[in-house]
Amino acid sequence: MDIIFSPLGLLLATARDVIPVLALLVFFQMVVLRRPIPRPGRILFGFGLVIVGMTCFLAGLDLALFPVGRSMALQLSEAAQSGNVTVADWTAYGWVYLFAFLVGFSTTVAEPSLIAVAHKATEASGGAISSWGLRLAVALGVAIGIALGTFRIITGTPLYLYILVGYVIVALQTITAPRMIIPLAYDSGGVTTSTVTVPLVAALGLGLASNVPGRSPVLDGFGLIAFASLFPIIAVLAYAQIVQFVTNKRRKRALRQQPGTPEVAS
Repeated sequence: MDIIFSPLGLLLATARDVIPVLALLVFFQMVVLRRPIPRPGRILFGFGLVIVGMTCFLAGLDLALFPVGRSMALQLSEAAQSGNVTVADWTAYGWVYLFAFLVGFSTTVAEPSLIAVAHKATEASGGAISSWGLRLAVALGVAIGIALGTFRIITGTPLYLYILVGYVIVALQTITAPRMIIPLAYDSGGVTTSTVTVPLVAALGLGLASNVPGRSPVLDGFGLIAFASLFPIIAVLAYAQIVQFVTNKRRKRALRQQPGTPEVAS
């Protein structure tokens, strides 16, 4: 779909996707609940803004984010192959790994859904969970995951091995992590795959797989989103475990320093 010359077509396509949602809400409100729609004018105006906003967002993705991610992946992989580098020589793609790491970190820190979840987690926990600490832990997990995902694309190793090992680690962490953080950690993997992160990560994977010899965009280009969903869970659980370990150490040290307190085993 060429949105440069057909903005009206994109607007109509977006409306076609959103209007069924509005129809479903109206049906349940009037037929199932049998109540009038509160402030219908305001609701219709809001849905109009949603349609226009989604249209502009999709246009921006196609005009900016997708081309930028794809072109950066192509240029970095071409630079790695300038000296007749083979696919097996994964060490030549250092700039690709660094770019993937930084893209994953920066886009996740700016992810609106993560900001909202981190803010609510701080409110619900009474300040026990740091908003910035959670955002940085999730961003670091995404960055490591995407960098490892680019390594998988370049080397051609099977995707399922990484996912299997990753979820084994998550299962082991879940057993020992503080119970308060476990649901939030699992949700953190989902909020990273949203409006800002997904377009750039998908474009990066497709562009890299298209330019690395022996790689297929269909077979190897996808899968980075799975890394972006899995590794934040590991990072948040690890963050909670580290904080718990440091807190326990400080508590034991404080007890030892109090006069008349029996020795506490470390």
